Amino acid sequence: MTESKRNGPWVKKKKSPGVALVLLLNFASTTSSCTEQERSSLLRFLSELSRDGGLTMSWQDGTDCCQWEGITCSRDRTVTDVSLASRSIQGQISPSLGSLTGLMRLNLSHNLLSGALPQELMSSSSIIVIDISFNRLNGDLNELPSSTPARPLQVLNISSNLFTGQFPLSIWGVMKNLVALNASNNSFTGHIPSNFCTNSPTFAVLELSHNQFSGSIPTGLGSCSMLRVLKAGHNNLSGTLPDELFNATSLEHLSFADNNLQGTLEGENVVKLSKLATLDLGDNNFSCEIPHSIGQLKRLKELHLNNNKMYGSVPSTLANCTSLITVVLKSNNFSGDLTNVNFSNLPRLKTLDLMLNNFSGKIPESIYSCSSLTALRLSSNKFHGELSKGLGNMKSLSFLSLTDNSFTNIANALQILRSSNNLTTLLMGHNFLNERMPDDDSINGFENLQSICNLTDLLLLDLSSNNLTGTIPASLNNLKFISQFNISYNDLEGPVPDGGQISTFPSASFDGNLRLCGPMLARNCGSAETPIVSTKQTNDKAVSPLAFMISFGAFFGLGVLYDQIVLSRFF
Repeated sequence: MTESKRNGPWVKKKKSPGVALVLLLNFASTTSSCTEQERSSLLRFLSELSRDGGLTMSWQDGTDCCQWEGITCSRDRTVTDVSLASRSIQGQISPSLGSLTGLMRLNLSHNLLSGALPQELMSSSSIIVIDISFNRLNGDLNELPSSTPARPLQVLNISSNLFTGQFPLSIWGVMKNLVALNASNNSFTGHIPSNFCTNSPTFAVLELSHNQFSGSIPTGLGSCSMLRVLKAGHNNLSGTLPDELFNATSLEHLSFADNNLQGTLEGENVVKLSKLATLDLGDNNFSCEIPHSIGQLKRLKELHLNNNKMYGSVPSTLANCTSLITVVLKSNNFSGDLTNVNFSNLPRLKTLDLMLNNFSGKIPESIYSCSSLTALRLSSNKFHGELSKGLGNMKSLSFLSLTDNSFTNIANALQILRSSNNLTTLLMGHNFLNERMPDDDSINGFENLQSICNLTDLLLLDLSSNNLTGTIPASLNNLKFISQFNISYNDLEGPVPDGGQISTFPSASFDGNLRLCGPMLARNCGSAETPIVSTKQTNDKAVSPLAFMISFGAFFGLGVLYDQIVLSRFF
């Protein structure tokens, strides 16, 4: 007889441990969820949105908010993260989010939120990261009560909004743990606070560009021993670079572009920033030479000194910055021969912009060793002579501007450039004076050269007074965004292309072309008053037909203008 039969039906059977565990987990899942207070705070935030981005699909009262879209909870079911970036949500940020006592990270970036930044978020005792960038938030940042204890906030990104007013000092006074602040692309005014690092010794990133800050650069920033990134370009700052600033020796990125700064760049200060990778002081009023000590910045990758009043020659020590990728020195008063700089020591160089200076001599042969160079702009200087065959070795080159110099032998130049298979933009205007246009065979091999007709974002085109012959290509109608067009005083003929952008310009744009016809010119095509054969047609290759001008729109008057239009893709 078995034991069950001996003991009768009242003997309990043993349950397996696996079944017990499943029952325990099921019980826990039904009893453990976010708190009612957290659920209520989140629903209040939702109720203040005029567009919820579909959140109501999962944000339902009576359900576990830890399962809601964009919500993350800890193991003890406390809401720790609200991540609602790029949801197209619209409305105001409810102060109720500050009631989430376990919230650590809040990301509402790239939405359509408006209104003020609730003080409850800034004074939260738990939040360490706030990212509300790329919204429409506005108004001033609120002061915090002086009695507010130190807050744990480490990262604050309020960039690309509509905030105004001055930075309240009380905020930075309680942010003892702040590591990174990005307030760029707003409308903040007043002076840059000097107490960031005094209160936050671990402060490392400060981005304030594209605002309306004024006054001088605070010397207190020099006490930021951990500061790696300082960007304050595109403001109204004035004065000089304070010596104290260079005590922030951890700096890797320093940018004060487009301000009203002046003075000099002292060599003894530059050498202190041995970790510097980016130096951008463009669009200011600095008046000095480039210090020779710049060669000690071994990690320097980007150097922007454009649009200043700097002068002298480029120091040979620049070639010691072997990590350089971008060098932009345009629109200064630099002069001299560049052969003292051994560019072959810069194998990573991709962009070299020396436009609008007074450099002279021939293009140094060492430049042709820069195999990574994709954009080279030497326009509006005093370079002369023939182009070297070494130019053909620059296989990565896609943008080349030699406009407004004194180069010679156009046939040789085109022959050399034929091997530049990646070349898409070639600007050679205001050179090769009184030279004949080479035979058509000399320009074969430029299949990748970008034509003006394909520059569909072109805003302005002036081809006036160039003795151009032929007809106006219908493909010019591809220039959908062009706002100014002038092709007057040439010897063009035939109909003005109809049904597109070109036919919308005033008749003055076509003056001086007696053989053009079309409704906007009050000359009907095919009438007796409109000859169809130009009396200037000859075999002289020095007068180029318009079709050639469109493909090589730089040999004549277009060079400098076109140079400014297409450069944005490279500089």
